[in-house]
Amino acid sequence: MCGIVGVVGSRNARDILMQGLEKLEYRGYDSAGIFVTNEAQAAHLVKSVGRIADLREKIGMEVTGTSGIGHTRWATHGKPSESNAHPHQSADEQFVLVHNGVIENYLEIKREYLADDHFTGETDTEIAVHLIAKLAKEKNLSTADAFKAALNIIEGSYAFALMNVLEPDVIYVAKNKSPLLIGLGDGYNMVCSDAMAMIRETSEFMEIHDKELVTLTKDGVLIQDAAGNKMSREPYTAELDISDIGKGTYPFYMLKEIDEQPAVMRKLSQLYTDDAGNVTVDHAIIDALGQADRIYIIAAGTSYNAGYASKYVLETLTEKPVELGIASEWGYNMPRLSEKPFFIFLSQSGETADSRQVLVKTNELGIPSLTVTNVPGSTLSREASFTMLLHAGPEIAVASTKAYTAQIAALSFLAKAVGQAIGNEAAAAFDIVHELSLVAQSIEATLSEKELIESKVAGLLSDTRNAFYIGRGQDYYVSMEASLKLKEISYIQCEGFAAGELKHGTIALIEEGTPVIALISNNPKVAAHTRGNVSEVVARGAHVITIVEQEAATTEDDIIINNVHPYLSSISMVIPTQLIAYYASLHRGLDVDKPRNLAKSVTVE
Repeated sequence: MCGIVGVVGSRNARDILMQGLEKLEYRGYDSAGIFVTNEAQAAHLVKSVGRIADLREKIGMEVTGTSGIGHTRWATHGKPSESNAHPHQSADEQFVLVHNGVIENYLEIKREYLADDHFTGETDTEIAVHLIAKLAKEKNLSTADAFKAALNIIEGSYAFALMNVLEPDVIYVAKNKSPLLIGLGDGYNMVCSDAMAMIRETSEFMEIHDKELVTLTKDGVLIQDAAGNKMSREPYTAELDISDIGKGTYPFYMLKEIDEQPAVMRKLSQLYTDDAGNVTVDHAIIDALGQADRIYIIAAGTSYNAGYASKYVLETLTEKPVELGIASEWGYNMPRLSEKPFFIFLSQSGETADSRQVLVKTNELGIPSLTVTNVPGSTLSREASFTMLLHAGPEIAVASTKAYTAQIAALSFLAKAVGQAIGNEAAAAFDIVHELSLVAQSIEATLSEKELIESKVAGLLSDTRNAFYIGRGQDYYVSMEASLKLKEISYIQCEGFAAGELKHGTIALIEEGTPVIALISNNPKVAAHTRGNVSEVVARGAHVITIVEQEAATTEDDIIINNVHPYLSSISMVIPTQLIAYYASLHRGLDVDKPRNLAKSVTVE
């Protein structure tokens, strides 16, 4: 949520900032701005409401410089407006600040320190830069010392990049709970919220830890801890390819990422098995999980749904109960735990603030934990006991697709490995590589039916206000994710229901023309019951689409998909629902990749 870029020492500062912001636009796109200056202290501040393209139109050729900072915003304080857009300036315009996160005590700071100040906007960030300026002036502090003093007052989450117009060759950086990286260039250095922002400039990055202060110049990086001690840190190489973060010939990232899912399944099979086909999950993870008496999966949004979709295979193969926790709830209301808990944190970005809050608590309690994420070196990855990577490649579209299916596949490898270690017969019999290859083939077959799926959506979802997904067992868990996808990008109010629960109240919402999409995998125990529920809603006027696995299908079903192993059916069943959401959004004339009010990486609580 929100994106920061900064560069010091490059003659091409404006273009580097703008290119970086374009790569970070998935993190927030209600307003944006840049501040650019040079050694002669000729400064330019340009801000705009809307997308990065709107900002680019406002930037004239005179906006040049060797250093600067930029920001793309997802509103937390104050509506989208130029006055609320970043960068923010102090009253005397000497200090310029961009910020991600939420300052929890901003009103107290305003009352105690800044009662006489005039503010142009409504953001907590503007209060922070006024505070820095006030401390520098009244206590005659250097920029670094004023920044440190302000950080000792500020409470909450933040990623800051600060400039003083009188020091055009320095950027001061600090973070707490919000992601921020240093990018190392040739004769210049950078700061960014995500390596993708600067991958055109460098593949060498350096982590910043919470409560550290970084002084960035073109020739060096000085990192200090909260006590002022100099910290030494080795850079790492980001495993990103520029081609990975482009749309290529696709109209939207979401469609590209849907199409990439068969390749992701095959890549996971390669990376989590050896040449003999044996699963190669870290033995330390297997041992730690093997000693647990209960698995707790903590996640939010799509990752939370992936946790439910993985519950069956985990419980069956590891022989341990699995409990799901909504991260934002468990951060404040953690229930009573078992005697030997093991926590799994699911997060595409590895930066989800709600999940990190729970991780901090489990670390304090000494509970072993595993982060399953798509981003190596992310906060949740660094701070958990163990990490498993999704290897799904960059996911740019706000609506997650390939990360969801990769999470289910990765957890299936984990379940197989633990099950084998404890002598579970079902785990030994589960040929996950073969079964995932069948899943990849099933996905490819579904993707070849895009025109059919689009035709089903065009008449059903183009102008409806609400819709329902229904299913039983694993299909119910898929319906949760399917409904989230539809509401995220098409703005159709959609709910995923356990099909048998309709008769206990929700069927009252079914009326003439209500769209209902039924998921029916090849589970003989419940498939017939789901069809009975379909008949119930049809009798009340619903328009129904059925998505059915081949062996359970009839000639009257709408979308038929290949059969796969029941452990992995959630992966193949979700694919047509991703396409349904995509085409519904497209037919309603919406921006598929950038739905309103949402951002990709949720780094605020």
